[in-house]
Amino acid sequence: MGHFKSVLKAIVSRLPGRNNEATRSKWIERTLREIPQGLRILDAGCGEQQFRKFCSHLVYVGQDFAGYDGLGDQRGLQTGSWDQTKLDIVCDIVSVPEPDSSFDAILCTEVLEHVVDPVAVLREFSRLLKPQGYLILTAPFCSLTHFAPYHFSTGFNHYWYSSHLQTLGFSVLEIQANGNFFEYLAQEIRRTIFMAKRYTSPPAAALSVAAYYLLGIPFICGLGFLSSADRGSSEVLCFGYHVLARRS
Repeated sequence: MGHFKSVLKAIVSRLPGRNNEATRSKWIERTLREIPQGLRILDAGCGEQQFRKFCSHLVYVGQDFAGYDGLGDQRGLQTGSWDQTKLDIVCDIVSVPEPDSSFDAILCTEVLEHVVDPVAVLREFSRLLKPQGYLILTAPFCSLTHFAPYHFSTGFNHYWYSSHLQTLGFSVLEIQANGNFFEYLAQEIRRTIFMAKRYTSPPAAALSVAAYYLLGIPFICGLGFLSSADRGSSEVLCFGYHVLARRS
């Protein structure tokens, strides 16, 4: 039985719906590596500064409002712990205490859904960036409630980015979809057991385990096949968008 479970887990690990964060991190790493050495970068809403390691060739400044503690209001998805003891700037993201044109680049990843007015954030970035400065953005297209009570938008599509960035004087160099409709469905099916344990009765949660292995895994396999044959379903649903822009 133990060997069977190991084999089953190995099979599950290769199925779709697991690459949301990994794909995003690879894109961010590649994009940061391409920024010329010595430029000053603001990591806005940097949290635990997970991307600082990709900025060793840059002058890195980490900013966050430092109000999230990992527990939040204990609703939705929480991290449990959150270390923000090494921030360079503690402030509201729409009012960063730096002069105009202070930065050559700004990174803001998975933050916009956690601010009340995301357009005001873009406006502040326009103020802080030097002409021709780089803006690197990622945010969900469709997200579950997380980091509550600091969760104000479920996500943003590429029309939101192109419209607001152009209005604020940015040239969009790249808008890349992360995942597609079928991969997103697979991701959420994978979450079924966790959700059942948290939000249903113990008998129902126990039943969800059997249902997942009997029905969920075959369905995820089917989604994997459909994803491999995908022809643009990300325009309907995907994990999120990766955006690279430059200030005019």
